Amino acid sequence: MSASETPSRHTDIAIIGSGFGGLGAAIRLKRDGIDDFVVLERAGDVGGTWRDNTYPGCACDVESHLYSLSFAPESDWSYRFSRQPEIWCYLQRLAREFDLLPHIRFDHEVCRAVWDGASRRWRIETSAGLLTARVLVMAAGALSEPLVPALPGLDTFEGPAFHSARWDHAFDLGGRRIAVIGTGASAVQFVPELQKQVETLYLFQRTPAWVIPRPERPIPAWRRALYQRVPIVQRAVRLAIYLYREVWILVFRHPAMMAWAERLAKRHLERSVADPALRAKLTPTYRMGCKRVLLSNDYYPALVQPNVDVVTEPIVEVRARSIVTADGVERPVDAIVLGTGFRVTDPPIAARVHGRDGRTLKDVWAGSPKAHVGTSVAGFPNLFILLGPNTGLGHNSVVYMTEGQIDHLIGALRYMRERGVDAIEPTEDAQRAFVSGVDRRMRGTVWASGGCASWYADRTGRISALWPDTSWSYYRRASRFVAAEYMRAPALGAANDAAAIDVA
Repeated sequence: MSASETPSRHTDIAIIGSGFGGLGAAIRLKRDGIDDFVVLERAGDVGGTWRDNTYPGCACDVESHLYSLSFAPESDWSYRFSRQPEIWCYLQRLAREFDLLPHIRFDHEVCRAVWDGASRRWRIETSAGLLTARVLVMAAGALSEPLVPALPGLDTFEGPAFHSARWDHAFDLGGRRIAVIGTGASAVQFVPELQKQVETLYLFQRTPAWVIPRPERPIPAWRRALYQRVPIVQRAVRLAIYLYREVWILVFRHPAMMAWAERLAKRHLERSVADPALRAKLTPTYRMGCKRVLLSNDYYPALVQPNVDVVTEPIVEVRARSIVTADGVERPVDAIVLGTGFRVTDPPIAARVHGRDGRTLKDVWAGSPKAHVGTSVAGFPNLFILLGPNTGLGHNSVVYMTEGQIDHLIGALRYMRERGVDAIEPTEDAQRAFVSGVDRRMRGTVWASGGCASWYADRTGRISALWPDTSWSYYRRASRFVAAEYMRAPALGAANDAAAIDVA
């Protein structure tokens, strides 16, 4: 039986994704007394990006105590910056301890979601059948869809070629010639691990990254025991980490202040790389912070090893067993690893979600994602996006941003329940005012004026991935649901200029 023939089921709230956002929203729903919801997960386990990214060396670059839900703390982190297996275990624990597993529908990939104006519901087609929901929560995450570059001939390569988020653990890298394409946050972690195993590692670099030392250290057992027995101590540590990171927004908003951080990064490079030619290749020419700042102690030491060659010439062709660069050099390789990031500003799911006029999010966004408070979109009733447009951060933990959005969702649900409103969406005026305010604050920041091309910017050039201010200012704004900024979604056939909700 095809998905279109499967009898539909109904749930009040459907959540797409079981990463931090999806599980966090589910926990808060249960705490608010709401049990009529499902979590639609395309894979066979929870975890999102921390389930999918299993590449060697995978770890978080935000401290463990901050990169976790404030209402579901973990006292037993073994490192200051947690490794992927530990974060994945944390998310699995949340699903068990908060009794979320009965709500999760594994192997349910969302193929299409359409707002049905007649029934005032979302009609959701999944790989396992149909269902309807009054409210749809998109928690697919910003780092869920790998970006594969359009390299001429890549599809003709005869060896293994895989993205870092889809690591091929069956392929033995030992003694092989490996090409790594990309030098971003994932590559800076797995390159040192690969260097130890392979015969030759060609690192194809388009733009060098700013890299600073990673203040890593294990958390001793006595301290973990203290956190468990005296939770207020752990909360104090979390607050201290948060405040330290929050101060960094000053240098991102005022690029001239980045000079001291750039000196720190250059000293790190000079101490690690003695060869002036290699050092020149690895020295950025743009303002620090324009692209993501990377943390590593072993990336530079790996690049100076005799089996590593940093290639800065552009790739012009991939052949059956080699890669050719613009200078005409052909390098034989046995496998290609893509460390090329994710589709952040053009997520594929945006083409699958249709609003009340039939257009998709992709159509409405037209290459530049925009949302009211980064969470809801005019023309898409009862749709809430976690880690939507302009909610990423360059200086702090996005988990904190997600919690603000979850508060926004809970406020909207309470309002609809208390006022007997079945469907709402933000007014176009409210959304336009919010987006304009974001763009105004973005001007002059390092992301807008740092002289680089980064994944923070969409194809129109607008910085649509990041929030340009303190995370506290966003949380304060997002956590309050302001009913006057929303309107009742028009009934089928009604005019699209419905009046704002009466808050009197």
